[in-house]
Amino acid sequence: MFRRILAADVGSTTTKTVLFERQEAIWKLTAKTTSPTTVEAPNLDVMIGLRNALSRLEERTGIRLMDGKRLLTPANDAAGVDLFVATSSAGGGLQMVVAGLMKEITAESAHRAALGAGAVVTDVIALDDSRNVIERLETLKRIRPDMILITGGTDGGNISEVAAVSEMVAMANPEPRLGHDFKTPVIFAGNVEARSHVDRVFDNYTGITYADNIRPVLEKEVLGPARNEIHNLYLEHVMMHAPGYPSVVSWAQGHIKPTPVAVGNALMYIGREIDGNVLAVDVGGATTDVFSVIEGELYRTVSANLGMSYSMGNVLSEAGAASVLRWFPGEPDENYVRNWNFNKIIRPTGLPQTFEELMLEQAICKEALRLSLDHHKSLIRSLKGVQKRRTVGDVFYQEPTGRTLIDMMKIQVLVGTGGALSYAPRRNQSFMILLDGLLPEGVTDLFVDSQFLLPHMGVLMDVDKDIAAEIMMTESLIPLGTCIAPVGPEVLTGTSIARLETGNCAYDVISGDIKVIPVNGTNNQEFEIIPRREFDVGSGPGKPFSGKAINGVTGLILDGRGRPLVFPRGQRVRRDFLVNWYKTLDAYPGEILDQCMRG
Repeated sequence: MFRRILAADVGSTTTKTVLFERQEAIWKLTAKTTSPTTVEAPNLDVMIGLRNALSRLEERTGIRLMDGKRLLTPANDAAGVDLFVATSSAGGGLQMVVAGLMKEITAESAHRAALGAGAVVTDVIALDDSRNVIERLETLKRIRPDMILITGGTDGGNISEVAAVSEMVAMANPEPRLGHDFKTPVIFAGNVEARSHVDRVFDNYTGITYADNIRPVLEKEVLGPARNEIHNLYLEHVMMHAPGYPSVVSWAQGHIKPTPVAVGNALMYIGREIDGNVLAVDVGGATTDVFSVIEGELYRTVSANLGMSYSMGNVLSEAGAASVLRWFPGEPDENYVRNWNFNKIIRPTGLPQTFEELMLEQAICKEALRLSLDHHKSLIRSLKGVQKRRTVGDVFYQEPTGRTLIDMMKIQVLVGTGGALSYAPRRNQSFMILLDGLLPEGVTDLFVDSQFLLPHMGVLMDVDKDIAAEIMMTESLIPLGTCIAPVGPEVLTGTSIARLETGNCAYDVISGDIKVIPVNGTNNQEFEIIPRREFDVGSGPGKPFSGKAINGVTGLILDGRGRPLVFPRGQRVRRDFLVNWYKTLDAYPGEILDQCMRG
């Protein structure tokens, strides 16, 4: 039986270590430390940063964890741990190029497979993209990916064009990003009958492996085998050539995963527990990851230029200053916002020093979430190129192929993580950011990962699912509240669009307004929401919905602002509404909001 577990996450900039201990049959987080990651020059040894973080952990807990360069296992009363698990995204994580025949069919499926395996896709190459062969070859050589995934052709179908894509990759022969004493791994997951041709193209190439076809038929997408092969090659080849990683792997005894894969494991568990759909966002300094579990399938996208420090300027540029300032209750000043934004890019680790800066940073975060969710919706969609059998009933309604699979009305749980959400001064601010940035529909429970523990829980799931689930639900996921947001046509502000009944009380959901209903006690509070005839809360227009509100720090939120959210015209009216929303959610101190109103 485990009594002490050590977890580490080797990130691009910081290495985090967490110690868990069993105390009176309950697992508790004992301490957490961080240290700069040392995988790049001048250190070129990831173990330096890990040992520094562990030394701080020893000082903080009084528990001896290392004997020189050796991790002490198993645990005794005063020293050592029983288990060490690790995740990593150092050096930018796994960087891949995917290649296929058609950009919107096989190459898009390969893109989804790579993203789901925790990769950052640096380029998508297809025979029908706008670049000529020379440009594609130069791109492959310049990018120097960690791995290449080739797909194309249904089983028994096209061979010549699949061979052409393989020849292009073989001609480029890109050097790996980490190290020079091995070949860049190439995975072929296309037409199985083309493998003999691919063998000839990659003659004497030691880095070629095979996985089941991602699109064996046009109507079916099989991503699992390719994702597993990507994961295996990442651990066996890419990580083992990164400076110091062999020691991390030996300490973990194989219990190590790419950080996004581990997060996906944790979210899949949540999806199974609720028997529903989950959406999660991870807001980083340079990127924003969006994960979704839809009908038991895990999807992930990376918005590589939308973050809260290094790439904050991209958020402002893509969203526009006006979109950011609409969330700011003070007097809008685009020049001030741009100057503040540039200073943040220059000093990416700086923290807000005033309430005004905090409000602006959280406004940027809302827009980063909005843009990243739009990106996620555009990539996570039904298969293109599929011929659907239609019936007489489809004459008046024909659902197109390639539609997004993300229906916010069918998302039961939202999870937020990342510095801006996990370390917000008030939990109500985390709720506000998720609410305004993602605009949930119907009935949705919102959580925040308070300690960045989801990656640790995802890799621990492979060792002991019960321990991982216990820690995740008691130490990691903090319930924020349940949001009820009816969706329907635009109506006059102040109109009742639904009625909530809970216990002996009843409340109206008012158009343009937010209302907070306290949830008392430790048990979930039952409710029924009855929408107006043309409004939907999850059961269909006008149909009532029964559910339970989680006992979150914010409460049960009735959001009548409509979807999409449209701000009132006129600066003064907008500010009045915004201040009222923020006061209702208790997002900021009332005197600060009043001061913003006075300008």
